[in-house]
Order: sequence, then C-alpha cells, then structure tokens
Amino acid sequence: MATETAVASSTGQQAASGKYLTFTLGNESYGIVVLKVREIIRVPDITSVPQMPEYVKGVINLRGKVIPVADLRIKFQLHNIKDTERTCVVVVQVQLASGAQPLIGLIVDAVEEVVNIPSSDIEPTPDFGSNLDTHYILGMAKVKGTVKTLLDLDRVVSAESLTVAGNLAGAH
Repeated sequence: MATETAVASSTGQQAASGKYLTFTLGNESYGIVVLKVREIIRVPDITSVPQMPEYVKGVINLRGKVIPVADLRIKFQLHNIKDTERTCVVVVQVQLASGAQPLIGLIVDAVEEVVNIPSSDIEPTPDFGSNLDTHYILGMAKVKGTVKTLLDLDRVVSAESLTVAGNLAGAH
C-alpha cells in the first residue's frame, strides 16, 4: 500500500504500519498483518499426520481443501495450554520461498481485534542476545498502553513441514 511506511528492525526486517489482527497466546498479545488472514473459525476436528513436529496438530478439511494446522502455543513453548470457548483457528495465507502461497491454520487462545498501527508506534525487535532466534518478529507495537509482538507469519511456522503435512493428507 502506498500509505504504509516501513520501520527497520535491528535484524533488518520491516514492520509496516497498517492493520493487524491481534490475538492472545497465554498472557501475551501478538499481531499479524490482517491482509494475510483469510478467516477465523472454531477449532474443528483435526486429523493427525504422523512424524510431524509437535506443534503441527494435523490437517483439517475446510470446504474441500486440506489445510495443515499448527498450534502457536506449542510452537512458542507455552505451558498450561488449555482450550477454552475462545480458542480458535486463524486461517492465514503464507508466502513460501518457492513462491507458493498455501493456507495454514493457526490455533490461538483468543482473537482480540483488528487495529491500525502507525509506524510511530512500532519499535524494532529488542536484542535478546545472540542465542535467541527472533527472526520471526517484525517488531514491537505499542497499542492502547500494552505491547504486542508483531509476527512475520512467513517465518513463524516451518512452512515446509506444514506443506508436507498437507501433501501427505491429500495423498490418502
């Protein structure tokens, strides 16, 4: 968009001003670019796929399409994971290095809202030390007195393993 301004983070990534869907995982709030969101659904029955990483819960059939589902709570190593009436799946479209744009379902504790975040409210990812991998964080946004971690969805989940899950399920 012509109105979006980019803010460079310490890792050289870009966090653009614009609309973000915010959601919670545990006690923390996160944001993803709303343009990547396709829909939000209740947690359906999930078919497990063998030999996937623990955070890949399996696949779902969404109107005839087989879509892999990842639990971000497990991916981010959160403890005391419990589904509630607000737990849902955010279906997003990610961009793979190959150019493919598969749909992926992400289990989150609760969806909050869509917020417009100006570039002046986005700060670079803090330096947590060389041992921590923060390449999937676009930046930190200040929203209504709280801090929300802005995620780069293309880097959050191992898209390759999720694509494999979808391909395996589609083959059966």
